[in-house]
Amino acid sequence: MRHVVRVAGAAVAVLALAVVPTGPASARTSVDSPSASPWISLSSVASGSGGQQLPSGWRFSGTGAGKQLVWVSPEPVPMGDARVEFYAGDTLLGRPVASRDRRSFRLPVDGSGVGQVTDLRRSDLRVTDLRVVAAGRRLDAAGDAAASRAPRHDSPALPSTPLPALQVDPGAPGSYRTRSGEYTLPSVRLPGFPAPVEMRATVVGPVGAPGKRPLALFLHGRHYTCFSAAGEQSEDWPCAPGTRPVPSHQGYLGAQKLLASQGYATVSISANGINAQDHLAEDDGTQARSSLVRLHLARWADWGANRAAAPAAVRAVSSADLKRVLLVGHSRGGEGVNRASLDSLYRPPADQDGYGGPVRWNIRGNVLIGPTIFGQNPAPDVPTTTILPGCDGDVADLAGQIYADGTRGVSRGAALHSVAYMVGANHNFFNSEWTPGQAKAPATDDFWSDGGSPDPVCDPGTKTRLTAARQQAAGATYIAASARLFVAGDDRVRPLLDGSGRRAPSADPARVLTHAVGGNRTPAFLPGPSVAVDGGRLCAQVDPDPARACLPSNDDGADEGGDASGDEGGDAGGEAGGGSPHFASWETPSEPGREAVAMRWSKAGAATRVRSVRPVSLAGSKELALRVIVPPNTTGTQLDVGLVDTSGRRATLGRARVDGLPGSERTASHWAREVRVPLSAATAAGLDLKRVKALELTPRNGSGQAWLMDAWGYRPGTPAVVPAALPRVDIGRLTVGEGDSGVRHYRVPVRVSGKGSGQIRLFVPEPGTDEATYRTVTVRPGTHDLDVPVEVRGNTRYAYGVPHDAFAKTVRGAVVGSHRGGVTVRNDDPMPKVTLTPVADQVTEGSPLTWRMSLSEAADVDISGELLLLPVTEGTEGSEREELSTTDVEPRWLADNFGQEPEPARPLSTIADDMPLYVNVPAGALSAEVSVPTVEDGVSEGEESLKVRLTTYDEDWEPQVGPVFTGTVRDAS
Repeated sequence: MRHVVRVAGAAVAVLALAVVPTGPASARTSVDSPSASPWISLSSVASGSGGQQLPSGWRFSGTGAGKQLVWVSPEPVPMGDARVEFYAGDTLLGRPVASRDRRSFRLPVDGSGVGQVTDLRRSDLRVTDLRVVAAGRRLDAAGDAAASRAPRHDSPALPSTPLPALQVDPGAPGSYRTRSGEYTLPSVRLPGFPAPVEMRATVVGPVGAPGKRPLALFLHGRHYTCFSAAGEQSEDWPCAPGTRPVPSHQGYLGAQKLLASQGYATVSISANGINAQDHLAEDDGTQARSSLVRLHLARWADWGANRAAAPAAVRAVSSADLKRVLLVGHSRGGEGVNRASLDSLYRPPADQDGYGGPVRWNIRGNVLIGPTIFGQNPAPDVPTTTILPGCDGDVADLAGQIYADGTRGVSRGAALHSVAYMVGANHNFFNSEWTPGQAKAPATDDFWSDGGSPDPVCDPGTKTRLTAARQQAAGATYIAASARLFVAGDDRVRPLLDGSGRRAPSADPARVLTHAVGGNRTPAFLPGPSVAVDGGRLCAQVDPDPARACLPSNDDGADEGGDASGDEGGDAGGEAGGGSPHFASWETPSEPGREAVAMRWSKAGAATRVRSVRPVSLAGSKELALRVIVPPNTTGTQLDVGLVDTSGRRATLGRARVDGLPGSERTASHWAREVRVPLSAATAAGLDLKRVKALELTPRNGSGQAWLMDAWGYRPGTPAVVPAALPRVDIGRLTVGEGDSGVRHYRVPVRVSGKGSGQIRLFVPEPGTDEATYRTVTVRPGTHDLDVPVEVRGNTRYAYGVPHDAFAKTVRGAVVGSHRGGVTVRNDDPMPKVTLTPVADQVTEGSPLTWRMSLSEAADVDISGELLLLPVTEGTEGSEREELSTTDVEPRWLADNFGQEPEPARPLSTIADDMPLYVNVPAGALSAEVSVPTVEDGVSEGEESLKVRLTTYDEDWEPQVGPVFTGTVRDAS
């Protein structure tokens, strides 16, 4: 079945003046018609500066193929891990490249940017809707409604007592002495990157530990790469003379030393060379980071076989056991190690991979700290802990939640996928080299300010915000807990990670809350096509339609804050907590296959029933585990939990209390708490746990709101994980010419490797629209079910290149590596010749000066030109002729085109400066006119002149400068 969703695919539009098409199928437009409409066509000005028509901070710059849409920030934007994106309303335009000073961000006009969504010369969107966004957070504060809403100034409610302590504390140092050192190996070449990438690392390991020791490898995230003694920062690679590399890989020494004291060999690798070049990659460097991780693991495997060949830093510590590997990734490093785990189980395409050798290691688990997840395809059979920093100002949407949610139903489900929400932690401070007062290079607190209003949760000094030292100690503790469970197999630490509600004293006073999917859980009620809802609604996690969305939007989260006062009267006012990590968006404004159950009630006892299409079995489970979201800063939401079997027998299992997280407008705090109720009551009531039909949630508060993410049968223990043999899907990109005639057929390069069969969801955007079709496809190696045909019709009419994209996400029984690619069709026809001729260049004041831009033949796209106003003395040495001034033209025209007032009078060329007039010949037309409307000023004066010169751009976007024309205006008197 063919389905359609709306997808980012249109562009900004800007119009600087009334243009008059006079070729075929054209209609004359009056020059007196308003030209300051908020709907403005970019095709008219894509080759120019845009002038006053663009919002503050926006402009067009460059010439030829270098034409770009530019946003300039008042202050430098720190290099971070979230992608900076340009939007027009809800439409993604593309992902710009930052300048060296990170104040300006540039997106090619012609759609040629790596990963760019659209050719900005194509279609119409409202200029006033231009936005700069990173991980759901606006960087251009102007017009940001969410930032303008004042958050609460009182501190959010916190529990009066901490969680019970676990008797086993993985944050306590071990008994081994440790030693630290560094190694540097020859740099390596990675596909798509022009500069070699360094092979440098910090090693910390135990001394004298018996046998071979498990290995933990750390990969840092995206940060600026070089700095000088004066504190200057750059994103160069290699570093320029007078600067040196930022030692980001040395920022995890605290966690490394803790693990080393417990008997782990650790290595933290440098990735500056990738950070400086990942804007060149369609996947933002994910595959390159995976290659770098596996290149280091391969060297450690070599040194295990020949220890004498190892660097001194490696020989100085106990030998490593490559059969027991833990990967730890921070931010983009988190996405990199997830891909490294995937690539170690399912080989990536050779032309994309910078390693390509045999796998001589076994990755037992991952720890992902504030990770990105652009592809949203986690490794399903690798146990994982994802740490979400509650005050993350970089990856602010906390999309790393998908490393757990996105594994549901994909594979066997034995791997535990834990999420640890760390209240009050920011993004940077997990790395001491990104922390002010600890770092060798300049560093900042990434939590952002909206112009001075205090944040009750995340401002330094609030009782919820963690200091750097406390955050780092908590991070090291949960890394060590994951190592102990995933690598050492010590099930005693599982309650710290699986939602059992225990704390590690070494992490105090940090408040760390966890939930999990997988492990010893049996799927019961997972919102989606297999369930129906009574008394609530099945809501879409990602959808711009408020009637379908679980939350209307991250900006409008305040609308969903509700009162959920319980018996203790603990309501903190229902203050909004921004968005939800569970509802982080992907490539499309709406995404099928991601649902939750939304509940809202105005009186106690209004039950919500979730019915399964087919009976589910909870036999063998000890408890029913639910993940439930309630509004941030609310306390005491109480829900009676009941089950109904296929015979209609009911049993109330118990009452669950759910408290919201501390939250503000600037945090993603709609996060699911795990609650459990015993199944013993169901057994006592005679309910058939093998044939459960419905889940009933009955609120006991007078009013409130909640969202059910899922419900599972739970029993203690950590099962062994045996990765399944799954097919792997990778989408590539092909670039072709259109040809002069005939029809050529191409296919998006999709590769299916591995074993077995599974299902993925394939999205195909429709070029020139904001919609995409999608279908669920069964994939297996050697088949062509994933074929995406692209028809290219050759012609000799000039047009722009067209991208035919595709992207994919796993559904079940398969994994996806490179999730995005397509066929890009490049134009191979010359641009028509352009001429400018006078229509009315000798006029009486009160009449318009008019010129016509004509094409030698029609084109399939709009052709634009810049009409620059020149001083009348240019080219006429010694001329004393009077130039047309600001008081000689219509005030509205002057304001619309240049943002200027008539008084005081000054020559038009001085106020135009480098802001030209624009003339646009629509697709299929042969000409268009541009006019300068003059007025009768009632002043007796001589002739006045205006000089103009037309510049257009050829197929390579190189400027073609035309001759100068002079218009003359005679006095009406």
